Amino acid sequence: MDNNQGDPVMRRLFSRRRLLKAGGALAITPAIAGVLSACGGDDDDDDAPSGGSTTTTGGGGDTIKVGILHSLSGTMAVSEVAVKDADLMAIDEINAKGGILGKKIEPIIEDGASDWPTFAEKAKKLIQSNKVACVFGCWTSASRKAVLPVFEQNKALLYYPVQYGGLESSPYIFYTGATTNQQIVPSVEYLLKEGKKKMFLLGSDYVFPRTANKIIKAQLAASGGATVAEEYTPLGHTEYATIISKIKAANPDVVYNTLNGDSNVAFFKQLQGAGLTAEKLTTLSVSIAEEEAAAIGGDIMQGHLVAWNYYETTKTQENEKFVPAYHSFTAKSGKQRPTSDPVEAAYISVHLWAMAVAKAGSTDVEKVKAAMAGLEFAAPEGKVKVHATNHHISKTVRVGKIRKDALIDEVYATSAPVEPDPYLETYSWGGEFAKEKKG
Repeated sequence: MDNNQGDPVMRRLFSRRRLLKAGGALAITPAIAGVLSACGGDDDDDDAPSGGSTTTTGGGGDTIKVGILHSLSGTMAVSEVAVKDADLMAIDEINAKGGILGKKIEPIIEDGASDWPTFAEKAKKLIQSNKVACVFGCWTSASRKAVLPVFEQNKALLYYPVQYGGLESSPYIFYTGATTNQQIVPSVEYLLKEGKKKMFLLGSDYVFPRTANKIIKAQLAASGGATVAEEYTPLGHTEYATIISKIKAANPDVVYNTLNGDSNVAFFKQLQGAGLTAEKLTTLSVSIAEEEAAAIGGDIMQGHLVAWNYYETTKTQENEKFVPAYHSFTAKSGKQRPTSDPVEAAYISVHLWAMAVAKAGSTDVEKVKAAMAGLEFAAPEGKVKVHATNHHISKTVRVGKIRKDALIDEVYATSAPVEPDPYLETYSWGGEFAKEKKG
C-alpha cells in the first residue's frame, strides 16, 4: 500500500501546509461546552519512535477520555459537524446507562479545520497529551491518510466513519463506513443495469476521488461501459462553468460525482443554472447525504441519485428510534439536523468501541482490537458485523433518489449485508488492486 509521501496527489496536498486553513475562532455552543475539558499531560514535540508504543488507557479518575477529531471549520465543516454530533449523542447514550467499566466517557473535541497537517497535529495531541483511549474522526481520505502514521506509530486506535476508496487495512484503524465493494462498485453495477454506460467522472482533487475513479475505470472497461471524461477540481472550488461545458460536450449518460464539501453546493446550483436538471442528466454522488442535499437545496437536488448504506428514511426498528433521538439531540445546539450515512456510521463506531471495551474489560488498545473481531450491532441501517481480520464491517448497499425535501428514498438495496472486500479480491477484474494489499 502506498503512503502519503509516495502518492503524488498527497505530496501536492502536503506541500501546501495550510491548503484550507480556516481563520476565526470556533464558536462553542452551550450544548457542547459541557463536554469540553482542559486536560493536562506532558508536551511531546516528537512522534513516538518507530516501533514504540504509547498505548492509551483514557486516563485515570472517574472518566475514560476519548478524542473527537473532525473539521468544525473550513470547506468540510458542512459535512463533519453533523458527524461530531453523532459521536456526542452516542457518548451521552452510553453515559446515561452508567458508562463503561464503571466510568463515564469524557469526549475531548478537536477541530481538524479541513487541513490535513492540522489533523495529524491534533491526532498527536489527543494521543500523547490528552492520553485518550481512542479517537473518532476524519472524513476525507486525505485527512485519514494524514493521521494514519500517527496512529500506527503510537499504536493508538482510530474509528473512521465515512465511505472511502478502499485499498487500505490498518491494524490501528476500524472502518465503519463503506469500503469500495459496499458503495462504489455496486452503484456502478446499478447504473450499468439501468443503461447508463457512458460515464463522466468528476471529483475533488485528492486521494479518494482519484482512487475511486481508478477503480471505476477498470470496472467499466471490464463491463462494457466507457469513461467519456475525467475531471478534478481543488477542494473548496466554486467555479464550474468550464466543467459543465465539458459535460455538455461529452454528452454522458451519467455524471459519477466524487466532489466533497461545499464544492457540491456550487456545482449543482450551476448545473441547474445551465439547464441540466436531474430529468435531463443523471448524476450519482457518493459524498452527498441528507445534510449536504439540504445545504444545496432540495429543489435543486430533487431526482439526483446517491449511493450509501443508510438513509434517514431507512426502514428498521432501530432507525425509528435513532432519527427522532438525533433530531432532538442536535436541536439542543440550535440547529436540528437530519441523519445521514456518515452520522449513522459515527454512531456505530462509538457503540462498537464501547462494546469492545466492556468485552475486553479494559481500554488497552491491543485487548480492544482483539475484542472487536466478530462483534455484531443492531444499527439503524440493520445488523452490522466487524470482519474478523480487515477491520471493516458488513453493510447493506443502498442507492437512493433525493426528494424535494432533501430526504432520500431508497430505489435499490442488496438483499443482505455485503462483506467488506477493501482490495477487491473477489472480483475477476480486481487483480491489480489486490496486489496493493500489505503483506
